[in-house]
Amino acid sequence: MAEKVTSLQVAERAGVSQSAVSRVFTPGASASKATVEKVRKAAEELGYRPNVLARAMVSGKSRIIGLVVAYLDNYFYPEALEILSNALQEQGYHVLVFMTSQTSGNIDGVVEEILDYQVDGIVTASVAMSSDLSQRCLQAGVPVVHFNRFESTKGVSSVTSDNYEGGRELARFLVAGGHKKIGYITGWEGASTQRDREAGFCDSLADLGQTLFAREVGDFDADRARAAANAMFNVAPENRPDAVFVANDHMAFAVMDELRFGLDLKIPEDVSVVGFDDVPPAAWRAYDLTTMRQRANLMVEETVDALLDHIKNPSTATPRKVAISTPLIVRGSARVPDIWPPQEG
Repeated sequence: MAEKVTSLQVAERAGVSQSAVSRVFTPGASASKATVEKVRKAAEELGYRPNVLARAMVSGKSRIIGLVVAYLDNYFYPEALEILSNALQEQGYHVLVFMTSQTSGNIDGVVEEILDYQVDGIVTASVAMSSDLSQRCLQAGVPVVHFNRFESTKGVSSVTSDNYEGGRELARFLVAGGHKKIGYITGWEGASTQRDREAGFCDSLADLGQTLFAREVGDFDADRARAAANAMFNVAPENRPDAVFVANDHMAFAVMDELRFGLDLKIPEDVSVVGFDDVPPAAWRAYDLTTMRQRANLMVEETVDALLDHIKNPSTATPRKVAISTPLIVRGSARVPDIWPPQEG
């Protein structure tokens, strides 16, 4: 096996100093156009590749962002994480993805591993991190931004949809459609997204003179959601909800399949179904799901902006708590009110 080509060999071939080679391959460093051309030509001829990790150890900046993801079953995450990765790469950062098997739990062990890679920042996607570990990251100069999960930890930024108001809007929609027996299938009950969606939904029902008719736990899991739908609807007709809000689209698809093919119920004639996320299959004719849209592009934009602010201005950056509005996307899975949206005045 041939020995690795060194920057000194490139410098000798290009007729420049070794520091000039380093500047050419360091993002943001200055070098003349002539120097860049000579160094890159020599590097190509010799087959040289800069050692990014070694340079990071010297500079203290790896230009790597650690991204922690629990699961990718929900269509929302592959789409959002692709947008996030592209946005960070446009800013000169590379994304190192860490998967955790704890789909609804704490990820401290994974983050400990991420810190060993000398990352410049961490983005967590709908996973929980203890406040102690968050503070350790901050003390190490590694900013953390929570994506699609609100955390109250001091110094840490969070970017979510306005889950509370989204829940309120869905309740208004279902009540305006004449529903009197409204059920709810939860996500994982430890998640801020789940808590806020349910709180907004129930508060809005109360404002409109109703209470939740039935409730089952779905845990953001398709199989659990299917079982929850069976428990909620495989009862006498008078005990069956006439509408159900499922805490995300991933579960809503499983619920709709169970209602139609497991219990022989018609949607929306027998029961209206609404979800949250507006992932691509929600628009498929097979589901045609009425749902709240999470605006992934805006969420990513806010996440990247907050993260880079913390990286570039560590002493002055202010932690952000961003909640982005969610428009209601009306399709055919739920009865549509005669007047929607409600007329003001």
